[in-house]
Amino acid sequence: MSFMNMIAAATTPQISIAYDSAVQKLFPAAPLVNNKILLPHDVLTTKVLSNIGYDVPSSLAHYKWPSQRQPFEVQVKTVDMLIHHQRAYVLSSMGVGKTSCPICAFDLLKKQGYATKMIVVAPLSTLSFVWLREIFYSAPHLKAAVLHGSREKRRDLLKTDADIYIINHDGIPTVIDQLVKRTDIDVMVIDELAVYRNNSKRTRMMRYLAQHKATVWGMTGAPTPNAPTDVYEQAKIITPDRVPKYFGRFRDELMLKVSPFKWVAKKDATQKAFDALQPSVRFVLEDVTELPPYVSRRIDIAMGKKQAHVYEEMRKHAFSLVGQHKITAANAGAVLSKLLQISSGWVYSKAKGIVALDNDDRVTTVVDLVEASDSKLIVFAAFKSALDGLSKALAAAGYDNIIVSGDTPAHERDRIFHAFQNTLQYKVLVAHPQCLAHGITLTRANTVVWFTPITSLEIYDQANARIRRVGQETKQQFIHLQSSKTEDKIYGLLINKGDIQSQLLTMFES
Repeated sequence: MSFMNMIAAATTPQISIAYDSAVQKLFPAAPLVNNKILLPHDVLTTKVLSNIGYDVPSSLAHYKWPSQRQPFEVQVKTVDMLIHHQRAYVLSSMGVGKTSCPICAFDLLKKQGYATKMIVVAPLSTLSFVWLREIFYSAPHLKAAVLHGSREKRRDLLKTDADIYIINHDGIPTVIDQLVKRTDIDVMVIDELAVYRNNSKRTRMMRYLAQHKATVWGMTGAPTPNAPTDVYEQAKIITPDRVPKYFGRFRDELMLKVSPFKWVAKKDATQKAFDALQPSVRFVLEDVTELPPYVSRRIDIAMGKKQAHVYEEMRKHAFSLVGQHKITAANAGAVLSKLLQISSGWVYSKAKGIVALDNDDRVTTVVDLVEASDSKLIVFAAFKSALDGLSKALAAAGYDNIIVSGDTPAHERDRIFHAFQNTLQYKVLVAHPQCLAHGITLTRANTVVWFTPITSLEIYDQANARIRRVGQETKQQFIHLQSSKTEDKIYGLLINKGDIQSQLLTMFES
């Protein structure tokens, strides 16, 4: 949209400035009315006037938030920062509503004529259940396309008309040539930016792609998962001018070499690391005054094809047996346990032992949640097979974790709990909820992830209470993963203090 068209548009908010020759030179086409310069109150005008010393209200004040949900104050501040910076970082922690911020920022820029289309690069587990859903809620008038599937399918989907395209990190190589050529895709959001903390082929490819996009925003709640120097490659993608050309120099500025193979951070290393990730905003749960002391939310996850088939066959069989009165309230718990095992992705077979189903999305979601968190977490699972599988997946992703189950001796549990609560050891405690049900303080964590539900309200409440105790200094969040209506029903009863045992037979109905 041209400058004069912006002035002429009846719907464009305007701002008047007392005549100033410097402003007149910057906006020669602006009309002069009663010795005042009439300007469109948009992002560009705000930037220009602020740069020459004018205290101008943000053009965000005129933005009509598409969603009926009232934005949090921290969300307003985040969107305001993004619309005024083409290269920026959102370093807010998990749970503060940051996903909607780049969506609304893009929507405003698009409406003002400063953006055309956006590409979102995010973890695979978040493409539909997080990003696509958030676009629907935050800006339902925008058309979105998830680029997932084979190489050919991704390339075909990118050719479709959409306002926002969503793709996973590892999908970028299949369409990078198209994305570079697509100058109309002028905004890029990189969710979980910290996955690019190493100088890998994937990181170099993202760095190349970012050079071809006018606006690039990076999002991560944990930019330094291993060391302050983790920010170097992230900054090379978003704001390369803020770090030295070579990593060695940056490392020497932040780290001290104490042995041939060991480096330790200098006192000011953390501050220097965050200085490289500027401009940025960072908010944590305590900053969201609109939220209660703790937040409970659920994440829907699709089952794998094999997993879904096995689950549905078991559910139909159970429903049939209920109708024949072969399953009663007395023995329904055992059948329900089998359904929950299938939902978790690992089932026990007398012939084959533990059988793993295709639950990759569910496991990946846990890894992604750990990646996004800047603090310790507790992951609860009701089955030993799930505990083992989760621990191996987290270890493979590089996260220090430990299992606590019924097989863990009492003295070993004490050692683990002490280490988790009082040292830097163990970012993730993977536990059976019954083993943490009473008397233990684990306030070093502020997030509980329920990988599978449990059918005891008492154990559920007591397990959650491990982080809701005296000594907890932050707000807490309880995240429930679900892939079936059965799990949805159980979580609903647990959260609302319902009696699960009295409704066991209804669990097989849908």
